[in-house]
Amino acid sequence: MEYRRLGSTGLKVSEISLGSWLTTAGYVERENAEASIHKAFDLGINFFDTANVYMRGEAEKVVGSVLKGYQRDSYVLATKAFWPMGDGPNDRGLSRKHVIEQCNASLERLGLDYVDIFYCHRYDKETPLEETLRAIDDLIRQGKVLYAGVSEWTAEQISEAVHLADKKLLDRIVVSQPQYNMFERYIEKEVIPVSEKHGIGQVVWSPLAQGVLTGKYKIGEEAPKGSRAADENSKKMISGHLTEEKLQKVEKLKGVAEENGITVAQLALSWILRQDNVSSAIVGASSPDQLEETVKASGVKLSAESIERIEDILQN
Repeated sequence: MEYRRLGSTGLKVSEISLGSWLTTAGYVERENAEASIHKAFDLGINFFDTANVYMRGEAEKVVGSVLKGYQRDSYVLATKAFWPMGDGPNDRGLSRKHVIEQCNASLERLGLDYVDIFYCHRYDKETPLEETLRAIDDLIRQGKVLYAGVSEWTAEQISEAVHLADKKLLDRIVVSQPQYNMFERYIEKEVIPVSEKHGIGQVVWSPLAQGVLTGKYKIGEEAPKGSRAADENSKKMISGHLTEEKLQKVEKLKGVAEENGITVAQLALSWILRQDNVSSAIVGASSPDQLEETVKASGVKLSAESIERIEDILQN
């Protein structure tokens, strides 16, 4: 496993990180979810991602219970707040009340005194940006949060937050968590350039396009048993990628992967990690064995020729 700095900070995170959105306290048996976290440590992953909204706090409880067995300084942990955690008018968003209360609730579920990264899970148009930034700055000053981050914010929103933080002498955002994969590349145009300018690193989610970029789905064939597309609860999340056009591109990408001696999933991850602004790619695992192959993408350097061939496949 290789490690990268989180943006311009001194914090180093594994190039591959383990998420818990669809794989902890939800669609995967708890035993496998816990075993995957242990396997991640064995493979050199030191970066773990969760959120309060994942199964309404249950994912945090599972992650926290496993991490108790490890020294706190041996891993980097991120959680988030924004999405509804109740039916009340203040049970959502990025108001000072919701941010402070949800951070405290997350720490209780995780069984920790602090989290390394606290993300604003989306941008809140109903709350003044200064209110949100000041609340997170207070959490940082209290030692409950070490670094501030945002998820799925536009380049304009990120720029506004950076300039406001500088003006008000508040802690800056240092990490952005957007979706990024071979089929979802919108961050390349504005988010990455703005982030590079301000020292903000990307920690990307869905790097394998919900599993489509593993190559396990075939045109005209039923989804493999146990896969996301075969599960009634999760298949709607992947349906947008299961088009004939995209599956044809995956078939072509397999050729490039084979020439490089890697799997198509490893190709997809190494293609993401070609971006210097990407600090880490979050993967999920329904079993520990999946991580064995996934982490081999760390350190893979694609040639200019391979990148050019990939670009041609993706654009045509």
